[in-house]
Amino acid sequence: MRKLILLLTSVAFIASCNFAAKYKRPDLDLPDQQDLEDYSVFTQQKWWSIFNDDTLNKLEDTALSYNNDLLMAMARVDQARADAGVVTADSKPAVAASAAGLATGGSAAEGEAKDYSAGLAFSYELDLWGKYRNLNQAARARLLQSEAQRDVVRLTLTADVAKAYFTVRTLDSQIATTQRTLDARQETVRIYKTRYENGLVGELDLRRMEAERDSVQASLIELQKTLSQNETALSVLIGGSPRQIVENKIERGKELAEITIVPNIPAEVPSNILENRPDIRVAEYQLVEANANIGVARAAYFPDISLTASGGIQSASLTDLFSGGLWNFAANLSGPIFEGGKIKAQVEEYSAKERELVANYQKTVQNAFKETYDAIVANRLNRQSFNALHSQSKALNRSLDLVKKQYDAGLVSMLDVLDVERNFLQAQIDEASAMQNELNAVVAISKALGGGLTGNSADNTLQIHESADAKTKKADLDAPAETTLKGGVTATAASGKTAEPKKADAAAK
Repeated sequence: MRKLILLLTSVAFIASCNFAAKYKRPDLDLPDQQDLEDYSVFTQQKWWSIFNDDTLNKLEDTALSYNNDLLMAMARVDQARADAGVVTADSKPAVAASAAGLATGGSAAEGEAKDYSAGLAFSYELDLWGKYRNLNQAARARLLQSEAQRDVVRLTLTADVAKAYFTVRTLDSQIATTQRTLDARQETVRIYKTRYENGLVGELDLRRMEAERDSVQASLIELQKTLSQNETALSVLIGGSPRQIVENKIERGKELAEITIVPNIPAEVPSNILENRPDIRVAEYQLVEANANIGVARAAYFPDISLTASGGIQSASLTDLFSGGLWNFAANLSGPIFEGGKIKAQVEEYSAKERELVANYQKTVQNAFKETYDAIVANRLNRQSFNALHSQSKALNRSLDLVKKQYDAGLVSMLDVLDVERNFLQAQIDEASAMQNELNAVVAISKALGGGLTGNSADNTLQIHESADAKTKKADLDAPAETTLKGGVTATAASGKTAEPKKADAAAK
């Protein structure tokens, strides 16, 4: 009895062996700043709703349903889930059934010989060194990588849609301003042409007016070309069909100046953005996979032990098939003796890969804080720039009124009027661009903070452990909850399954 207990204890001990070290997140020197809750307005999954533009909301929903990059990312999640299922199946026992019937005869044979058989076969490889546990760990990490990469695509897509929409509305505003200026210049040319025909002004003055008009017209054409390019780009982002890209126009919502700007954005970088950024989760899951692969490589130093068993029945007559049977059981052990240093090289390869991914993780975190800080600073400075340009535009508008009155009184020439008009036009265009920059800065903050795409704890399955002196909180390591997207697409973070979308009815009219 004592020997049996000792044997079972030894087997249990060996079966618990795992040559992959427990994963610990690399130490990071993070700033001690305010909590992410201060940025809660930017961390909703539908963060774009802060702009209060129903058309933008519709465009975002359409993009989430029909954008091909996102649909491909969802399909990659399904692929990774299927791959994880294959790896899991390889670690489980296998049972196979067989049946056969054979009849032989011929001119030289006396009668006909028949043989029938049926059997079951069982095989299982003992996971004494943690090989399959680490393979499962690596497959699970790849699955979570694919889900986080899907979130990266989703976040980038929604940010690009918002910025493209703001670009379209900015160009609409600039085109309207330029068109008004062109109309005024055409009226001026008409007046000067009449005066020239009546001998009141010289040809030089008329040609100057025509040149000013043509300059504005060229600027208008360039803006219209840029608008068309941005409309088709936005149509592609929302998943429009080729016909819709060519024939349909993007629906418009609020005027540029009416779109809500979020006030009073905090000036500090939140230290817990690690929990929200999907690109950081991708980098960390890659580290987890590399750590598990080291365990797989180290397990190759030790022998594989497999168990096989089979049983069956055989008879020359179907009626006697189940009258008797036979069985066998075998245990097989195979291990490396000499492979020219191959296993050692594989362990070194995976160890080097892990070091590379540690550096990549640290770089990703660096970039995350840089992007967040740059977006916060840009928001503050863009607002100051817009206020200055708005003040300039108001001053030039007043100057234009005054210079027209002076021209009517004969105190200044038309060249003075044109100079003020030219400056006023440029100021209005610059003001619209500054407004766009301010809106894009809000988009950049939402994107930098992860756009509300957080994960749930998966420490039990991925064995994520924080180093003792780490200054960060645990990152959430599972995929988001199920999200139903408009247009018939259901993205389930836990399952990654994607329903086949209906034909896109893009938000383009």
